[in-house]
Amino acid sequence: MNPRVPTRALALLVALATASVGCAHTPPPERKVYVITEDASGVGSNVERGTGGAGADAYCNEMEKQCFTKCWRRKPKEKSIPKGEGMHNQYCTEMCRKVFTDCYKEMEERERQESQKKALHFPTMDAAIGWIREHKTEVAVGTVVVVAGVIAAPYVVVIAASGALILAPL
Repeated sequence: MNPRVPTRALALLVALATASVGCAHTPPPERKVYVITEDASGVGSNVERGTGGAGADAYCNEMEKQCFTKCWRRKPKEKSIPKGEGMHNQYCTEMCRKVFTDCYKEMEERERQESQKKALHFPTMDAAIGWIREHKTEVAVGTVVVVAGVIAAPYVVVIAASGALILAPL
């Protein structure tokens, strides 16, 4: 009788047992689209604002003041507007109001982009779905979601054409 046969059989049994038990790490989630909720109303309605709101107001107000001061010191580009008159004031006010509006829109856009850069991390897909479902007003569309530490295969929060809130692979 060959003494190697029991050793080979034992090795095969160990290999099969190991394969069936698998690795002790959490397997990465399946790369598919997950529906969080059929109704995406209210998504992102409570997303915290950074520079927006009072911060953007203060910054953009200062930009508007500087614009007006500079405009008022100079002769208007429009030849028909005399410097230092009421029409000059109106001209500077209108021109610098546009500076304020553009500044504020730019601050809001920067903030929106920054909110999308923040990633949420969850240990499992169930944890991610549960948390997003419960906190949908705090999650911005476009938020990156990392599940089980797999940064190379993130998901993103999206609103589908049907109005459903979904978690889709990037």
